[in-house]
Amino acid sequence: MMLDLLFPNRCLHCNKIIEPDLLVCNLCFSQIHFTHYDYFTNNPIKEKCRLAFPVENTYALLQFEKESLSRKIIHELKYRGREKTGRVLAEWITDRLDFKDQKPDLMVSVPLHPKKLRERGYNQLHVFTETLSAYYGIPFDHELIKRNNYSKAQALKDKQHRLESDKTFSLNKSVSGKHILLIDDVFTTGNTVSSIAWEILKTGNNKVSILVMAMDL
Repeated sequence: MMLDLLFPNRCLHCNKIIEPDLLVCNLCFSQIHFTHYDYFTNNPIKEKCRLAFPVENTYALLQFEKESLSRKIIHELKYRGREKTGRVLAEWITDRLDFKDQKPDLMVSVPLHPKKLRERGYNQLHVFTETLSAYYGIPFDHELIKRNNYSKAQALKDKQHRLESDKTFSLNKSVSGKHILLIDDVFTTGNTVSSIAWEILKTGNNKVSILVMAMDL
């Protein structure tokens, strides 16, 4: 309570004091660019994924334009230690996404390399994934995928290096006959989800769908 008085939660956009569990005020919320994609029908992410691997369904919550509020929200989560942002983003998704009678069997988030995890102190996708899991009643597994190589953030790489990630990921255990929802923060080239998807697809009769916080296409 005292910390809330000394350091009140402020809107990420206008700096107005807001409730502790919010990211932006009501006025600034209207400036967030949501994609309004349909999970089951065609969208730009699905089109791009299908060029690289067999994908079932795809969904992105936000547009990730340069200098946008959406980009600022994701950066708060990834680089400024605001882990609760993942819970808020997940709640925004539950307001918009209905799996109907085609729920995936398992949720898996893109892992960090152990060194990056120690540097950051948390995986920005874990709270997000766990919140979605609790709402939809879909189990999650943070240990299924292993990141083998330590590398700098995708946002800091040039395009060529983003495309060079062969054997970046591997499976820690076998999985078969599952429809896996692969979760990432930002979809750019699609190289990361493609690398993981092939590891999942080649091990058994599995299917992969993609869900991301934001898309940068």
